[in-house]
Amino acid sequence: MPRYHQAILAACPTAWDEREELDEGIFRREVQMVLAAGYPDLYVFGTGSEGYAVDTRRFTQVARVFWDEVKGPGNFPMIGVIGLSTANIVERLRIAHEIGFRTFQISLPSWGPLNDDELLRFFVDVCGTFPDSTFLNYNLPRVKRVLTGRDYARILREVPNLVATKTTAGGLAGAEELVTNAPELMHFMGEGNFPHGCMFGEVGLLSSYGEVAPGKSRQLFEAGVRRDVATLFDLQTQFQTFSTDLWSVGSAGPHMDGAYDKMLIKLGMLPEFPLRLLSPYQGFTDDDYRAFKRVLDEKYADWLAPAL
Repeated sequence: MPRYHQAILAACPTAWDEREELDEGIFRREVQMVLAAGYPDLYVFGTGSEGYAVDTRRFTQVARVFWDEVKGPGNFPMIGVIGLSTANIVERLRIAHEIGFRTFQISLPSWGPLNDDELLRFFVDVCGTFPDSTFLNYNLPRVKRVLTGRDYARILREVPNLVATKTTAGGLAGAEELVTNAPELMHFMGEGNFPHGCMFGEVGLLSSYGEVAPGKSRQLFEAGVRRDVATLFDLQTQFQTFSTDLWSVGSAGPHMDGAYDKMLIKLGMLPEFPLRLLSPYQGFTDDDYRAFKRVLDEKYADWLAPAL
């Protein structure tokens, strides 16, 4: 059995004002809306909420506000830390731990790819510093080494509080390798590979589109829990078409992940949500928002989140 429960995992992007300070009112409303939409498993400070870009002051402020909104019973809040060294990461984890968090999302240091010995030392040193907490590994190409199920199997023997991953690439073969070789972990997968993961075991849904299409996202997750193959792969195709149609308009990239997540919050739940990213990164514009909104209104009106 996996060490963590099966769920839909939803991100909460950060809202910045024109001075690049937290717009606390809008951020609190966003978190409240995500909870009200039925996502008690939620997190802040992955790439979508710019965990790579904040200084310690902003990190601490956002962590306190987020904890204040999600600390109630029945919620499973998670906070991410992205850094270039074990020391950087542990420093911020300690701040969040003192605030009250006990579930954390960590990425590998990304200045250079870790070898096998460095990989094990990282997880032992980071996770071992907080034995009363549990950890999810954000497993993505930006850190220069995407971990396999075999990598995790070796780490799990030494790190009992590593409980989950976020892994959105790899397709059918990657899903099989992860779930088969590291079944102790709850692997949260995106709309594109979640159906594949469900064919090999119990996996979670990392929902990219949950805030704009909560009904479809819930249908996908529940089909995965049932292993309803026909529904799973029909919905996978629908999400792929939706993604292609939506992102084919608007300004050309590249955009950081947060640009997309903020746009989806603005389109689905909170039209006043600001699109700006912290310097030096460029987000989408209000013109982009209007173009995306036309696509949704014309082709996907039944997908949109209800007004809350």
